[in-house]
Amino acid sequence: MTDAKLKNYRRFLYILLAAALFSLFLAVYIDYWKKVPSTIKIRAGVEQELDFHVPVSGEIYQEAVESLSTGVESLHVNFSRGVTVRANQIDNYKINLKLFGILPYKSVDIQVIQDKTLIPSGMPVGIYVKTDGVLVVGIGEFENESGETISPAKYILQTGDYILDVNGEKVENKKQFVQMIADSAGEEMIMTLRRGEETTEVKIKPEGNQSGEWKLGIWIRDNAQGIGTLTYVNTDDSFGALGHGINDVDTSTLMRLEEGTLYKTEIVGITKGKGGSPGELTGYIEYDNENIIGEIMENTAEGIFGVCDDAVVQQTSHEAVPIALKQEVEIGPAQIICSVTGEPQLYDITIQELHLEDDNINRGLVIKITDEELLTLTGGIIQGMSGSPILQNGKLVGAVTHVLVQDATSGYGIFIENMLVQ
Repeated sequence: MTDAKLKNYRRFLYILLAAALFSLFLAVYIDYWKKVPSTIKIRAGVEQELDFHVPVSGEIYQEAVESLSTGVESLHVNFSRGVTVRANQIDNYKINLKLFGILPYKSVDIQVIQDKTLIPSGMPVGIYVKTDGVLVVGIGEFENESGETISPAKYILQTGDYILDVNGEKVENKKQFVQMIADSAGEEMIMTLRRGEETTEVKIKPEGNQSGEWKLGIWIRDNAQGIGTLTYVNTDDSFGALGHGINDVDTSTLMRLEEGTLYKTEIVGITKGKGGSPGELTGYIEYDNENIIGEIMENTAEGIFGVCDDAVVQQTSHEAVPIALKQEVEIGPAQIICSVTGEPQLYDITIQELHLEDDNINRGLVIKITDEELLTLTGGIIQGMSGSPILQNGKLVGAVTHVLVQDATSGYGIFIENMLVQ
């Protein structure tokens, strides 16, 4: 081998070694990144240990840092070992962490919160929500009176748009909106839309179909309904449920609510889940005023929230328990409360993984059903169990959110502190 070829070969080996070392460092860095959440909550007036086993350190600081037990302007912390902290009042702090004390790592918010107890429920509920305006779930085509294929809404409306008003008149529901189009006589309509976070106006002209009816060529929706599980009730009768938002089935977007209602429901059937085929709870719901048990006020990525009747609290068989913050949750045995037999019961599970830092807040916990009775009844986690509270060591940890489609015995959960953002 010539000297030139030998040099090139060595250079290639050095590049390969450098790439391997960089890949290893990047993998370690990402692994460490996920082990410390970007927001850490601690209870006011209580000493707590933060133990993440990550070689990062930094200074806790904030304008009112004197409320920390040290009384100094900043406090050095090293998360390679357990750190005991205490804050005596509700406040917010920051830590700029460095990996190995040198490399920039991440900025972490520390939120001091009031300790909270909640009543875990596990009660099945019927859910009805009405959208704010009507939701466009599809853009289509039709043949006009001349036999041409047309699409009046194409390039004007988009899937996911909410049509709020037409020619200055508020859109209340799908039936009214369809009638507005029918009454348009083909005249141009000015529509106010909510598209994402923006509100805009568009002009659109209906066209006649082969039956002489005025159409836009769109599919719309104005409501959704189903069953889910009540996660918790607070002492002020507020509630949280589902552990995830109500998304439109066609667009997968979070539905914007004008109003929503909780109803009594009775579980009348169970379809067992199995690999590749999620099961479901079948509930009987009468959508009348006598069966209303609460009002849904918010639909968020973390769940649905609102106010329930006193009767819901009275029907709850469990006592109020403290909440567990993320750093207090452990891999190991836990329990869920769900109502597959009609009454809320405790069933054994195992918490297999903790994702303290995850872009998908609904998948902070990986859980597995281990209770033989529940496995016999449902095959694992099934639709309708979303919101089932998760308990561990006498504390409310979170709520069930999703099933793993290929393994009905396993699924995901949301940390309760994420649900309480609302």
